[in-house]
Amino acid sequence: MRDWKTLSHVKWECKYHIVFVSKYRHKTIYGQIRKQIGGIIRNLCKQKGIELLEGHAISDHVHLCLSIPPKFSVSNTIGFIKGKSAIRIHRELLGTKRMTGLSFWATGYCVSTIGLDEETIKKYIRDQNSPK
Repeated sequence: MRDWKTLSHVKWECKYHIVFVSKYRHKTIYGQIRKQIGGIIRNLCKQKGIELLEGHAISDHVHLCLSIPPKFSVSNTIGFIKGKSAIRIHRELLGTKRMTGLSFWATGYCVSTIGLDEETIKKYIRDQNSPK
């Protein structure tokens, strides 16, 4: 049987493949910044009660496989992750002093439900940089 999770009145399994890109597709995600961005996103997911199943950062975009509880909408969850991570990236990694107007991610994102192909999607996310 599948690994269903429960809330007080719900049994659920909601998994999503999400991709979002850096502002202007600039190749800003590399080296130490890449590792720290992963930690920031992991921390934000834990803070919200979202399970990060798989993730991979490439020079200009990020792939995530998330299990989002039905009490949160996908758009609010992604808005939270992108907004809070942009602020933390600017403060902690880029050393920006100002507090407003900080953007690191481009507007929008790509999302699809995973359904029964979870292992296929996880493999796709893991093998992003490997040669074909």
